[in-house]
Amino acid sequence: MYIGRFVVVGPGIGAYRVSSRSFPDRQVLDRDGTLTVGPTPDAPPTDNPYVSYNCVRPVETPTAEPLAVLGNGSHVDPIAEKTARGYPARDALATALLALDFEKDDYDTPRVAGVVSNDEAVVGVVRRDALLVERVDAPTLVATYEKDAPEPYDLSATDAEAAASEVLAADFEHPVCAAGATVGTDGVSLAVDNGDAAE
Repeated sequence: MYIGRFVVVGPGIGAYRVSSRSFPDRQVLDRDGTLTVGPTPDAPPTDNPYVSYNCVRPVETPTAEPLAVLGNGSHVDPIAEKTARGYPARDALATALLALDFEKDDYDTPRVAGVVSNDEAVVGVVRRDALLVERVDAPTLVATYEKDAPEPYDLSATDAEAAASEVLAADFEHPVCAAGATVGTDGVSLAVDNGDAAE
């Protein structure tokens, strides 16, 4: 099954995977503590605005609570900025997803995102026909295709590196690269798994 790009979030842990039929020549890079999806060095040039974006950003709230924001596009930045200013995770997700709406490509691709703290997680999706934002108590998946509403996901990983590798190896078609994050009271840990695209 091809479900496209997806996030999995639960209390204290999150992961994001790029799955792609059209743009497989991508990797996740750590750019000063922000994980960014971008083309591999040998990728053909493209002017598609949805190919490169920040996919995981650590945040510190005004109360010094660490968070991780994960998602499949440019909405990750305003969600991170709103949580850094003190917005509740639910409100940050809802306002940013509503403002940017689904991607205006040939498939009306949904935007998916999650916010993870040490003890809770909130997941969201905006698609052509709905905006869904839910607080979740266990690992939950939402994807751009087929699984475009939050549903439970059996994530066994307990650290960022294992989370990235686990979702990259998940039994969904066209895996490209993945990122993982864990959030504890002492901060956010990030990891990348670029599979065969690793430099």
